[in-house]
Parts: sequence; C-alpha cells; structure tokens
Amino acid sequence: MPEEDAIRWNERYRSKTGWETKPPLRFLTENIAILPKNGLALDIAMGAGRNAGVLLNHGLRVIGIDISFEAVLLAKRQYPHLSAMVADLAHPQIPPLQYDVIINFYFLQRELLNNLSHFTKPGGYVMIETLTQKIRAIRPQTPEAYLLGENELPQYFNENWRIVKYQEGWVQDEGGKQKAIASIIAKYQPKGRKNDTKKRA
Repeated sequence: MPEEDAIRWNERYRSKTGWETKPPLRFLTENIAILPKNGLALDIAMGAGRNAGVLLNHGLRVIGIDISFEAVLLAKRQYPHLSAMVADLAHPQIPPLQYDVIINFYFLQRELLNNLSHFTKPGGYVMIETLTQKIRAIRPQTPEAYLLGENELPQYFNENWRIVKYQEGWVQDEGGKQKAIASIIAKYQPKGRKNDTKKRA
C-alpha cells in the first residue's frame, strides 16, 4: 500500500502543474502569529512545501516529510533552506527530535496523533486540519478510514495539552469549494492546567 501511494503521488506531482503557486492553507496563515518565531518545526505530509514556506518565512527551521520524492524535489527547489526527506507515512518515520511546532494537514494517521507528545517540546504547538466524515455527503467515494469522526480530534489531546483553538464544520477552501473539516491548535504543557477549549462553527 505505501509503495502504491508513493507511485500515485509521484505521478500526480509529475503530471500536474501549478504546485509551486498553490496557496498555503488558510488555517495556517490566519493563525501564524500564535506560533513561535524561532525553533524547529516539522511539516508532516508537506507536499510541495506551500505550508513549510510559511513556517520558514516566520523564522522557524523546518523539516518536511512526504511519501513522494517528486514533492520533496519541488519543495527543495522553492525553499533551499528546507530540510526534507521521503518517508513512508503509513508508518511515520519522524526524525527523533523534539519540535517547537508540528503541522499536519490533510493526512490522517491515528497512530501519529496518539504519539504527538513524544515529538513536541514542552511549550510547543501542534496545528492540524483534516477532513471529517461529513465530507462524504459531497464526496461519497472518500474512504471513512481517512476521515475524522464527530468531535474525534480533541480526544487526542489529554490534560497535558491546552487547546488554543478548535473548529469543526463546513468551511470554504482556498479555491472557493466547500469542505467539512476539523482544525486544532494545541500547546503541549505537561502537568499543566486542563484544556481551555474555544469552539467556533
């Protein structure tokens, strides 16, 4: 399966154009001020680097990982200071470091969500956005395994995390299309106070 995914994504990056001009995710750009301006960041399933570039411009050092070597080449071409590697994301091979920022957009790996505290520095931030099962109302072909259930995302953040921002529902994407998503920003505070959750539709 991972080999098939790599072949499929490599072909997509080879055959389609415009990856370099695709805008970064709005959830990241609208909330970039929350994140620290220095330290080490990890971009999981980074694609062609559109979001890693935002982190670099914010002042962070960035490691990006993706299953597609074509995507990694595109990202490195745009951002020479980016550290990037090809990895099997079905069994995440995350460099064993502690990160000040971790972003994970539109790649759902529940094993990874359960282990975020192993890779996040105390005081560090995690930012996640991905599709929920409600998207099947307009994309019924999307496998349920790749979609979050209702209110599932906050459950991966226990009392050692403070949820800074959380939203779930239908939003308009960067291209003007509707999508059903869950988005979260959480700060790792081991033995800290309980989550202070802010929800918005």
